[in-house]
Amino acid sequence: MPGAAGGKRPAAALPTFPRRPARLAHAVVEVLVDRIAGGDFPPGSSLPTEPELCERFGVSRTTIREAVKSLEAKGLARARQGSGTTVTATDSWNLLDPVVLAAAVRHDDELVILDQLVGVRSALESQMAGQAAAHATEEELRGFEETLALLERQTATPELFTETDVELHERIMTASGNTLGRSIVRIVHAQARKTTLYTGMPDEAGCRAANEEHRRVVELLRARDAEGAARAMTSHIEEAWGRRRAPAAAGRGTPKPPPPGA
Repeated sequence: MPGAAGGKRPAAALPTFPRRPARLAHAVVEVLVDRIAGGDFPPGSSLPTEPELCERFGVSRTTIREAVKSLEAKGLARARQGSGTTVTATDSWNLLDPVVLAAAVRHDDELVILDQLVGVRSALESQMAGQAAAHATEEELRGFEETLALLERQTATPELFTETDVELHERIMTASGNTLGRSIVRIVHAQARKTTLYTGMPDEAGCRAANEEHRRVVELLRARDAEGAARAMTSHIEEAWGRRRAPAAAGRGTPKPPPPGA
């Protein structure tokens, strides 16, 4: 991400689309957002002109205009008649937009965005854990305990454990009744889970540590201890990220997945 990685990368060629996708403008937007987040077009720089973009992508002016409007709506660019399209500062980007967030996470070499994302998760999920302690039904409490028991059986199979882990958090958020908080966490967590910088390489020891933290949360939910459940959820999310963060920081130079259109 510009500013986080410190410096502009060499510009990469923009792809053409030999077989036109059904949503051309969206495909163009995905590529341009990725190039902006990756530093090819840093804040304050100008995007190529409309004719240049038409030629590079092999699409019509109408498609490019739609794409530029989408970039403006996402907070990444500002178009001015006669002066072209300028990339905006990162603090104006809409990081709750899935395309923007995905690109920001993909280029988060310094883990700045992932650290912030974990902070958002911790704040919202701890609040929702407290709300769930107060409002969960008996059926929902039993659901937490059943999911916890399933996680215990899955600690030796991390690929299964990680999916059930998400299910437990989802159950707790649903029981809270906080639909806005749950929606925000879903957006940010869905994008984070697409990168191994965030997920790490789960192993049995990590799964067991996480499930002990889960157990504490569920016990406090059962006890209807809202403050305790909130604190336990904060501790779990932050400690789990701490276990994954050091290897992530050490592996920042590893190859990234190909960007859209590559």
